[in-house]
Amino acid sequence: MKNYKLKELRTYTSTEWLADNRKKYRQVFDRYQTTYVYAELSFYNKLFDIEDWDIEVELRCFSLKKGKKELCILPFRRKVSKYDHTVYVREGWGNKSEGAFWKKGTYYWEAWIEGEKVATKYFYIEDPGDEEIPGLNPFIEVQSIKLYEGPYDDVPEEERQYYRQFSAEDTRYIYVEIVLRNMLYGKAWHCELFTKFFNDARELKGQVVRLQRIEKKDEWIKITAGWGSNVKGSWREDRYTAELIFMDRLIAAIPFEVEEEFEKGIPGVILPDRLAPVILSPEVEDDDSFEEVMAKMEDLIGLVDIKEQVRNHAKYIQFLQLRKNRGFEEKDEINVHSIFIGNPGTGKTTVAGMMGRLYRKMGLLTKGHVHVVDRVDLVGEYIGQTAPKVKSAIEKARGGVLFIDEAYSLARSTEDTKDFGREVIEILVREMSNGPGDLAVIVAGYPKEMKQFLDSNPGLKSRFRLNFEFSDYLPQELSVIAEYACREKGVELTENARGKIDEIIVDAYRKRDRTFGNARFVYDLIEKAKINLGLRIMSLEAPEMVNKEDLAVIHLDDVQLIRLDRTQELPNIPVDEGLLQESLDELSHLIGMERIKAQINEMVRLVRFYRQSNRDVLNSFFLHTVFIGNPGTGKTTVARILTKIYKALGVLERGHMVETDRQGLVAGYVGQTAIKTTEKIDEAMGGVLFIDEAYALTQRPTGGAQGDFGDEAIQTLLKRMEDNRGFFFVFVAGYPDNMESFLKANPGLSSRFDKILKFEDYSPEELHRIALMMLSENDLIPSPEAEEHLKNYLSYIYEYRDKYFGNARTVRSVVQEVVKEHNLRFAALPAEERANMPENLLTLEDVASLKMDKTDFVFNKKTIGFRASGGR
Repeated sequence: MKNYKLKELRTYTSTEWLADNRKKYRQVFDRYQTTYVYAELSFYNKLFDIEDWDIEVELRCFSLKKGKKELCILPFRRKVSKYDHTVYVREGWGNKSEGAFWKKGTYYWEAWIEGEKVATKYFYIEDPGDEEIPGLNPFIEVQSIKLYEGPYDDVPEEERQYYRQFSAEDTRYIYVEIVLRNMLYGKAWHCELFTKFFNDARELKGQVVRLQRIEKKDEWIKITAGWGSNVKGSWREDRYTAELIFMDRLIAAIPFEVEEEFEKGIPGVILPDRLAPVILSPEVEDDDSFEEVMAKMEDLIGLVDIKEQVRNHAKYIQFLQLRKNRGFEEKDEINVHSIFIGNPGTGKTTVAGMMGRLYRKMGLLTKGHVHVVDRVDLVGEYIGQTAPKVKSAIEKARGGVLFIDEAYSLARSTEDTKDFGREVIEILVREMSNGPGDLAVIVAGYPKEMKQFLDSNPGLKSRFRLNFEFSDYLPQELSVIAEYACREKGVELTENARGKIDEIIVDAYRKRDRTFGNARFVYDLIEKAKINLGLRIMSLEAPEMVNKEDLAVIHLDDVQLIRLDRTQELPNIPVDEGLLQESLDELSHLIGMERIKAQINEMVRLVRFYRQSNRDVLNSFFLHTVFIGNPGTGKTTVARILTKIYKALGVLERGHMVETDRQGLVAGYVGQTAIKTTEKIDEAMGGVLFIDEAYALTQRPTGGAQGDFGDEAIQTLLKRMEDNRGFFFVFVAGYPDNMESFLKANPGLSSRFDKILKFEDYSPEELHRIALMMLSENDLIPSPEAEEHLKNYLSYIYEYRDKYFGNARTVRSVVQEVVKEHNLRFAALPAEERANMPENLLTLEDVASLKMDKTDFVFNKKTIGFRASGGR
């Protein structure tokens, strides 16, 4: 008689301890995540609570990769305690490095007790590819999840009724219908899916495990898993969650409720990368033939040249396929990568979808879908993030079309070798050259920029041999698109309304630039007219009494009310005479800068005149100002006074000044500079944005990875200066040479700034007056000898000044030095002597540290005019 009764043999890889002495049992493992594969043999102790006894156990592991091959034999002699009701024997085999030992294949463990084989357990190692891409499941992609009710033996697919809420009284089993996209299309592998049902208290109601072999040609994986009872009423009213676990990862959670009644519908599904539930349903199969897809292409409005080009391209591919079938060998593979050049709304994405379907019908692609991305979707924020994002996008597009909109943004600068966009291009070139294929890459953008994109990498031109140029739609084509938009939006136009729409279209077409929206513009036009229709109907006394036909008819008035360029009215603020006089007095008391004072006073008189004669001040002057001058010439001080003057004149609503520089506008990674700049502009609305050392925005940081993010800040700034004209002003400041380069760096800059204030270096006399003013602020009066020495010293440093000369800043440093010397001298005096001397008198001894010695210039250029007292 045996002292044991076999329970089961299981496999796992994680040694993590779970409740009830359980492990994370599985049969399918990813080779790149696998170190050791463990076997767990469990059996019941028949001598429980009677006596201890010994047992001999062997665990043997075999590979079936190339015939049966024994990997290991692990023998054990174990003492079974009389206190153990269930006995577990666990041991594993492998290597501590992931992916080092286990290769793709079928394996099994055997358990032997006392020389007798008692159990066998198969497990499978799967290989998803060379390396896993973070955030992307290399095996499956969830496509559809639905819930239905039924008996133990399931329900045929055509008879299923889908619910998002179930009846507690009538529900038997609740089934989860799962549709997964096979990401390893072309490979045979094993899929193991765990479906776990939890109640609202997170108690496990039940678990269903489905192990399914996926064949090479399986594009979709369909699995159903249900839990419950054949007896109705086994489900209590509560909130539940069905969770899907694959490879020890949660891939989806489906919340549902059991209440009094059934409620039809598809429940929201929570995916790991989504915060809110989403509705998933299977993709619609494309049953159209090649000829039907071509016919739908022909039905597209306009695009005459594009249609002909696509038609010819398709015929040439058929010709090459015919040659291949007849035994001809082609040196080059059929090229399916294309460049789409054109303005927004010209049908590029629509045609890309058509081409994907055509390629699928011709056997060049397995799926034919389109995955649309742009720079933000491909370029990482930090080093090491870009490659995974690009590979993720490629894998999502595999089998179809990877459509990269505004692709030129990946090569924004030919000089910046550290721009992460270049890494995207290099990965794309490698993929198109040596990748596994089953992918068409279409890049889209404006003509000039796309040429720069192609020139950015020598390998790009040879990969993209197909050029499609999308012209702007003609006015008559846009009119037809308007009719189509009306049908889609469930409205119709009266004859007068149609005529007005056509008039707006023609006018917009004549004024168009490369940002013209084409079909998007027309759709927006019809949407605005529909909104005006709705507002007109709802303004009636009894809108519910309006005929159904009238709810769909857009009249001329509805179209005439459309405002294409919506402008915000500026506040009409009266002149604050008190604040204006105070600000002008503050300006006049500044030392020197007579020319600047004259310019500002002239501007004040001109603005007064325009306001008194009811002219538009803000559309007559930009009032954005450039402050050019060396350090310490009063640029920031004058900017603050000028801001107060604009406030007093009623030109600015709030009249505050936000001071910033490059660091305050430019972020360290992609996509954040525009946000950071926008935040600063929003902070400055109603006032002035003062950008110190603005030239730094056009200078590339040495050794930095920020690339042309400064240009992104400028573009954001220029757009807001135009869009929010009159609601805030921009003051930019910097050194003369640098600011000239700054204004020339972007054509839009010089045209936005119509005021330039040039700050000259202070003269020796002005420096002397500034010094006396600063001494007065410190309650010090220089003796005639001290004043003469100070004056001579300031003249001396002025004579030998260079571009680092600090003007008023240097004077302040000099004054701080002599004030310190004065205080040190007084501190060294006995109290009785100090009492008999005037404390506010600056003597020659206090300024004696200011020596007119050129030997210091080599080392102290930035602080010329003073030095530490220890150097005397």
